[in-house]
Amino acid sequence: MNPVSARLLSQQLASPQFKEAAEVVSWFGAMQAQDPRSMQRAVTMRTQKPSPEAFREAFDSGRIIRSHLLRCTWQLVTAEDYPWMRSLCYYKGRAVLDGWTRSMGFAYSGAEKERMLSIIEDTVSREGETTEDIIREALLEGGVPKERLAYNHQLRLAELEGIVCCGTLGPKNTYRLVRERIPGPQKRFGREEALALLARKYFRSHGPATLEDFIWWSGLSAGDCRKGIGALGEELIHTTFKGRNWIIHRDSRTRGFRKGCLLLLPAYDEYLIGYKSRDLVLDPANAHYAHDKKGIFRHVVAYDGEIVGNWKPSEKDGGITFFKELQ
Repeated sequence: MNPVSARLLSQQLASPQFKEAAEVVSWFGAMQAQDPRSMQRAVTMRTQKPSPEAFREAFDSGRIIRSHLLRCTWQLVTAEDYPWMRSLCYYKGRAVLDGWTRSMGFAYSGAEKERMLSIIEDTVSREGETTEDIIREALLEGGVPKERLAYNHQLRLAELEGIVCCGTLGPKNTYRLVRERIPGPQKRFGREEALALLARKYFRSHGPATLEDFIWWSGLSAGDCRKGIGALGEELIHTTFKGRNWIIHRDSRTRGFRKGCLLLLPAYDEYLIGYKSRDLVLDPANAHYAHDKKGIFRHVVAYDGEIVGNWKPSEKDGGITFFKELQ
């Protein structure tokens, strides 16, 4: 098995299997969605017939949801996966948010949190679909000090509580009530079953990958990740390559990749951000071309799976530059 070509196939970057944008998101479980334009490209390039219009329809109709979930960062998930995914991420996300507020020198009491959540819910309910600016103004009018509105902690809290998520695609980020975005009954699982499902989705879409990669991607504890892996039993194949222990799902494709594959990957693409160790496809000496020390990811070029350059979506010809000679 060539782990790089196997990963391209798992990631749907070579011989994609799906027609619909929501199918791709479901396959991954969660996809990084830091930037709307990048997230759209990340999904559509993994479909058989890439279509920005089809992605917009799936997003605006609520089949694809954008919210802060894994690692308390922006993610795309399907409406079907959202309930159990939010539940699984909830306590770790709350711990992250509480850590952020303490590091800024303040903390919210239970009563303060309830009041802020009530203001957000009432505002979004009244407006139907609204922007961060309108929500911030409502919080200020409700007595929340301006200095406590930094980094939109209140909105992140409302997302974790399942009150709001992103609205439709547009020039500005908007919010809607989750109960309106995902009407009707929501499928839920016990924690053990949810951990197994997350592990299955991760290793099918990202394999071959390591335990450490799964811990990084999920943001969950090592113990939870081991439980998820252990629950899958013989579904997962464990192998060794270059001194590391790799895991791949038994249904993963290992054939079907053709050489000469040049890919223009958007910033924050799962092909890189989905792993703690990226040296399988990116020479550590060239890591600064893909992301800076603060974790800001850049648009990159992959050739036969290896990261070899950068590109600029703002330029008509792509503005492609190579930092490594193609073999």
